[in-house]
Amino acid sequence: MPSNPFKPTAGKMPPILVGRETAIEEFAEGIDNGAGAPGRIMLVTGQRGYGKTVLLTEFRRLAAERQWETIAETASPGVVSRLIEALSPSGMHVEQATVAPSIGITGLATASIGQLNIASSTAPLTLRNAMFKRLESRKISKGKGILITIDETQAASRDDLVAIATAVQHVIGAIDETNTPDQDKKGIAIVFAGLPSTINDLVNDEVTTFLRRALRCELTNVPITDVKNSFLSVVAESNKTIGDDEALKAAVHTDGYPYMIQLIGYYMWQSAQRRHCAEITDEDVTNGIADASRVFDDAVCAPVLDGLTSAERLFVSAMVPDHPADSAISDIEKRTKRSRSWVNKYRASLIKNTLIRSTGYGRVAFAIPHIGEYLSNRAS
Repeated sequence: MPSNPFKPTAGKMPPILVGRETAIEEFAEGIDNGAGAPGRIMLVTGQRGYGKTVLLTEFRRLAAERQWETIAETASPGVVSRLIEALSPSGMHVEQATVAPSIGITGLATASIGQLNIASSTAPLTLRNAMFKRLESRKISKGKGILITIDETQAASRDDLVAIATAVQHVIGAIDETNTPDQDKKGIAIVFAGLPSTINDLVNDEVTTFLRRALRCELTNVPITDVKNSFLSVVAESNKTIGDDEALKAAVHTDGYPYMIQLIGYYMWQSAQRRHCAEITDEDVTNGIADASRVFDDAVCAPVLDGLTSAERLFVSAMVPDHPADSAISDIEKRTKRSRSWVNKYRASLIKNTLIRSTGYGRVAFAIPHIGEYLSNRAS
């Protein structure tokens, strides 16, 4: 029995990274073009479900293919500790490394005691030493290097992010200052991925201003035509068939949202599979859309709305009567019974977090598919 080619599980590599070709190409060029290439420092932003984790997985695959070492981390508490341990010689175990105020340890030699408490001022230096020592090892060949990917950046503390970014900055600077030919220089590449507001805060931090030179990759909706074509090709490769009209119908209902592309693809394929049929029919697409919408509500809509403040929830609730059309700011002002300055404040915060988008002067619409329907169903 053929397996379902669509992969809606978080972080699972889909069969086609549709709509992400430019980002992948820029990263690969950064690795291939040597020290100083823009693609070696990247900031990937996008709302939940836009495929940030999947893209990081592809970056690591490309780096490993080029004989680079790769380290994948999520920006949860202890990320600095885990990076130091991953970079350190085998056999060394770091139980704890935080950037809370404490007695600073500036080198790695004393880490064998098994307990590290790193002060904010010394954490970048310690991580820097770990990076240098790893690059100096014979395991990394000339012209190769280390790729570090940091996912879910919004979950990290400012001190952790500053420690990581500062260490990388100094290592890159030191590498550039050597007399080694560019093609022989060992390098560091780093990719931060997170929600737009967090990445913006990181770039604007006074300590990490060098990240303003990083290559920005903002993940947005995939063009519907590209989605349709990907459905046609992926289904064909899985030994099933789907007509142009059915593929277009499925594509339109994804709204170009990467997670929804995988969900609808998965459930329409499953619908045909349950019937032991090689053809995905219009009925299969309809069933797939319905099943995908239920999963999407639980996995995306509910968490996004739960993370809003009461004021932000009031704002988006006032947009529901207009959905699927956009909303006038003046109507939101009337429905919320708030001042224009209040409405403008939360309009700005919701746009910053890519929950809504501007559709013209004084007008906004939901930026995430199905949020409007989800809110409407909850209100009814």
